[in-house]
Amino acid sequence: MHTLTNSRPGHPVLIVGAGPVGLTLASLLHDQGVPTRIVERLPVASPESKALLVWPRTLQVLRQLGGADAITRHGLPVESFRYYSSARQVAELPFDDRLQPVILPQPDVEKLLSDALSARGGSVERGVELLSLRQDADVVHARLQSGETVTEETFSYVVGCDGAGSTIRELLGVSFDGDTYPTNFWLVDTKVTGAVSTSSVHYFCSPQGVLVLIGLPGGRFRVFTSAPVGAGAEEPALDAMQALVDERGPGGLTLEDPDWISSFAVHARLADRYRVGRVFLAGNAAHVHSPAGGQGLCTGVTDAHNLAWKIGLAWRGQAGEALLATYEPERSEIARTVIKRADIQTKAWVVRRPAAIAVRDQALRLASATRLLDIEFIPWLSGFRARYSWGALIPDGRKPLRRAARRRFVPGALLPQIPVDVDLADGQRSLLPDVVEDSVLHTLLVVTRRGRQGHVNMPEGVSQALSDGLVRVWNLETSGRVTAVSPAAGDSRVKASSTFVLVRPDGHIAAVTEATAPAAISSYLQRFLVPTAEARVLVP
Repeated sequence: MHTLTNSRPGHPVLIVGAGPVGLTLASLLHDQGVPTRIVERLPVASPESKALLVWPRTLQVLRQLGGADAITRHGLPVESFRYYSSARQVAELPFDDRLQPVILPQPDVEKLLSDALSARGGSVERGVELLSLRQDADVVHARLQSGETVTEETFSYVVGCDGAGSTIRELLGVSFDGDTYPTNFWLVDTKVTGAVSTSSVHYFCSPQGVLVLIGLPGGRFRVFTSAPVGAGAEEPALDAMQALVDERGPGGLTLEDPDWISSFAVHARLADRYRVGRVFLAGNAAHVHSPAGGQGLCTGVTDAHNLAWKIGLAWRGQAGEALLATYEPERSEIARTVIKRADIQTKAWVVRRPAAIAVRDQALRLASATRLLDIEFIPWLSGFRARYSWGALIPDGRKPLRRAARRRFVPGALLPQIPVDVDLADGQRSLLPDVVEDSVLHTLLVVTRRGRQGHVNMPEGVSQALSDGLVRVWNLETSGRVTAVSPAAGDSRVKASSTFVLVRPDGHIAAVTEATAPAAISSYLQRFLVPTAEARVLVP
């Protein structure tokens, strides 16, 4: 991974909200060489573990930011999801190592990200509240209050990462349409005595409601359950939670010594716009949904991963409106899918009619016995199936591709998790994204294979993008070996049998072409990247 130096003056980017989304965005913008301020209304970080489940694609992003050790120290791998109907197990969905999520409580995620930001020279300004916004053509003016002091300051861009009750969304007049589930939910983080595994997430479904038990690092549990019919929004007592565990759980479990108890409503809402001029929305400011599937934190972090490199290029004058305009359609497409699938899971949890319960239980048994969900659903949960639609966002490069290339490299999808060798001598294998993905630069992957003799030139525009520090080149051989190609070598020719795969800084594939028909690569570079004489200097 590279970091870009800040070689020209410019107004900073303002990030409002210092949860996982804002912290991720701040670190990624620092890597882009963009001056950044991140402000948070709360004087201290919340100790409450709102989000828990972190899926593999998001873990990759956290590791890219330097969080590998923290994930190992604080994370609890989940071996399976277990589903029960009236306390009888009907299905188990095991995870292999590649698709396995980790229980990593939100305070640990925020600490990991705060450390990453600090390592980059950044910090959160706490106790600072946004009061108002005013936009001109080239800047945003924001009024900020810290204590009794109110200042008006100027920013290049503003990003609202300030949660479901977003001040920025309200200031922009963006609607937040959707529904609220009729049932409230209760949760408690507590000690649980009795026979229940901490390595699985347990879903107890019954006509009375749903009960979810999630093991936490350190041996405690999160107990999450639908509130009794008629319960209000008030915080439940521990004995009321115990009664629901006795009613819906396997029996023999006792709740003791709670850390915190909460009652909350669950919403499914989507902002009608993710952007107004130079102001963007990300995370829960743009979308909220049921916790089913554990996608909330992950969707927000990948919002930030999508947006950071685009703002970075635009701030440096190396991209413009065409690139910034892709953020909303790409990320709202992902959020709509998350909301829909979380809604399906939530409704399946709480069905009451015997016929519907029988259908749900039989479907779970079938999925468990045949591993059907391994084909699409679990990879989707993991984040590796995130794909932006073919069409206006991806230049049309649908020239005939070899079948193997079509299967492995899909425009709009993430770079596949292919095992590769960086050094064939050491015998160690890595995954392709871990080797070549870069959160700052585009990567042109030249996939070489045996075939007809002869050579062709690199796509038009690649040489300029290389000299401007926007693109780097890697070679993937038939043997599985990957090697970096140095632009200094001056060789702009490749084997005619090669395939070009252009990978964006967020790991999504922009275009795939055969070397003999590279127009889609050139089209993307011309459409989205604007070379300038002030290209940034690469710092290893």
